[in-house]
Amino acid sequence: QVQLVESGGGLVQAGDSLRLSCAVAGRTFANGAMGWFRQAPGKEREFVATIRWIDSIVNYADSVKGRFTISGDNAENTVYLQMNSLKPEDTAVYYCAGNAHRVLPGALKLEGNYEYWGQGTQVTVSS
Repeated sequence: QVQLVESGGGLVQAGDSLRLSCAVAGRTFANGAMGWFRQAPGKEREFVATIRWIDSIVNYADSVKGRFTISGDNAENTVYLQMNSLKPEDTAVYYCAGNAHRVLPGALKLEGNYEYWGQGTQVTVSS
C-alpha cells in the first residue's frame, strides 16, 4: 500500500517560515515526480511546486516563486517544501502528491497527472 504522509504544518505569523515534509512508503517515484498542491477554504486545489526526479527540474506557481523551495531525496523517498516570507493568503491545506510516470515538466502542474496523494497538512498564516 502506498502512503504519502505530510508533516510540518502549523500556525505562524506573516513573514515567518515553515518547512513541510512528505514521507513516502510503499513505492518510489524515481521515474516520475513529486509535487505540492494546496487548497484554501472555499477554493479549488491549486498547484504549488513540483520536482521531477530524473533531471531535478522544478516548477513553481507564480504566487510562490522566490519564497518557496521544493527539494527532496529520491533515495529516501522524501520531499520538502521550504516556505519563507509566508503571507496570510498562503493559508491552506497543503497536499503532497506523487507522479509515477514520466510527463513533461509543464504537465506536472496538473493534479490529474498525480496518482498518489497524502492526507494534507494545515498551514495557517496570521496577519
